[in-house]
Amino acid sequence: MNYYALPIAKLIEEFEKLPGIGPKSAQRLAFYILNLPAEKAMRLAIAIKEAKEKIRYCSVCGNLTEKDPCLICSSENRDRSTICVVENPTDIVAMEKTREFKGLYHVLHGAISPMKDIGPDDIKIKELLARLKFGEVKEVIIATNPNVEGEATAMYIAKLVRPLGIKATRIAHGVPVGGDLEYADEITLAKSLQGRHEI
Repeated sequence: MNYYALPIAKLIEEFEKLPGIGPKSAQRLAFYILNLPAEKAMRLAIAIKEAKEKIRYCSVCGNLTEKDPCLICSSENRDRSTICVVENPTDIVAMEKTREFKGLYHVLHGAISPMKDIGPDDIKIKELLARLKFGEVKEVIIATNPNVEGEATAMYIAKLVRPLGIKATRIAHGVPVGGDLEYADEITLAKSLQGRHEI
């Protein structure tokens, strides 16, 4: 039995399709929007519509962009000898916030996961290899997530990149800044030991 008027029920149903949104959160969001002044609700609707219409993937790196190629790929100030490989466009934002990396990016749009039936051909590995053929790239930094899928993807890419004479590196993993050793799990501590450096 549906307790809501059809437009409200449809709105709740659409919110429930979003990742991490359950029935209660969907209901809260729907009622929040219904209680917004009309102009604010319209601005939200227009922002969603414009994002869907104007945003696309960069033809070079696979990042989300309004202009193709994206601002990073078209910048003359980026180091073209280094490509950082990430799983998703949101990972680029995280890397850029550090203000440490000055090279280019390549978005895989996923990771190898046999359990989810995702193989190397289902993500953008071929496109990465095509970018490496020109000989300009000297290092590929693999910044996939530190989980089983991310590690498998990193190993797979490294095996393809090394024979091309390109250095393949992996971002370090370990104890986060501000973290306590006593709360770190064994795998995190092991990775911290493996990634240690001289001070």
